[in-house]
Amino acid sequence: MKPVGAATGRILVVDDEEINRLILANLFEGTYEVDEAANGREALEMIEADPERYIAVLLDVMMPVLDGIEVLRHLAPTGYMGRVPVFLITAERGNAVMEEAYSLGVMDSIGKPIVPYAVMKRVQSVVELFEARKRLSRTVEDQRLQLLDRAEQIIELNRGMIESLSAAIEFRNGESGDHVQRIHDITKLMLTQTHLGDGLSSEDIDDIALAAIMHDVGKIAIPDAILCKPGRLTPEEFEVMKTHTVQGAELLARIPQMRSMGAYRYAVDIARHHHERWDGRGYPDGLAGDQISIWAQVVSLADVYDALTNKRVYKAAFTREESLRMIRDGECGVFNPDLLACFFEVEPQICALYERRTAVASKPGSPEAGADVMGK
Repeated sequence: MKPVGAATGRILVVDDEEINRLILANLFEGTYEVDEAANGREALEMIEADPERYIAVLLDVMMPVLDGIEVLRHLAPTGYMGRVPVFLITAERGNAVMEEAYSLGVMDSIGKPIVPYAVMKRVQSVVELFEARKRLSRTVEDQRLQLLDRAEQIIELNRGMIESLSAAIEFRNGESGDHVQRIHDITKLMLTQTHLGDGLSSEDIDDIALAAIMHDVGKIAIPDAILCKPGRLTPEEFEVMKTHTVQGAELLARIPQMRSMGAYRYAVDIARHHHERWDGRGYPDGLAGDQISIWAQVVSLADVYDALTNKRVYKAAFTREESLRMIRDGECGVFNPDLLACFFEVEPQICALYERRTAVASKPGSPEAGADVMGK
């Protein structure tokens, strides 16, 4: 290695003739620091020890131990020559050698005997081009990371606003807002732990779980006298309560920013259809069977389970055993048999989830699922 003054990087000169290495080292003195290798094996060991060390490699063809072409064959699969320019030094002008060298990724060839001025200009030009490309790549990558960071911040902000809006609706009738978080967790658990989520990506499931939080958003349009009534609704009041499904879907559709979110299409569907029933006796559209999306079905059952197992202003919480019996016996509406089988399969995990939350605080929820229990 030759220490130099104002060097702007380090190059590797690979040649079995010491005089050639000396000529090139002197040529680049003051411009680059220079490491030397006497054969291809030494060169590979130096490169592999620190792949980021060099900004250029000048490689002789005819060498003992490992020649230049063999070095190129080792480097080509690693992508090294896409990051660092390699110049072939050779007196050999045979088409076969040069054709293979270029096919392996050599940037340029330097003929022997060496013409110092020409070599200096060619190497400097290519090195500057590669370094400029690296700077541009770093700039692009920095900008990409900044954009991703901003996008994540926006996503978190949107999620926070969605959760706050959904929780605020729960607060209107004296509930804590934990209901929407439990619905989120149950929905995600059922789609990840059973075959109900087959065909859905993890991103899809995250979007559906987020959409589940917004299932009752339409209740913002329901008068307090009905929404907060501490008892059974009259038939007329129940008809008003039922409109929260349509109101919710329409409200979400009127928010332009929602349309760019992956959760949007799920949210609109869930808000409108989470009170549909397998036998077609739900509302607002009277959908039956597989006309109801699987995510709306999952949220519907999660909603009922949460309503049964938690205290409401109009009822005490049912025990876990009684709640499961009511769901199994169809007292809270008719559900897809396959959905029920999956639900009972993972219900112990859901129960454990509730117990963890209960250890922190009491868990009131939305009156929505109680629609099937007390006319809401």
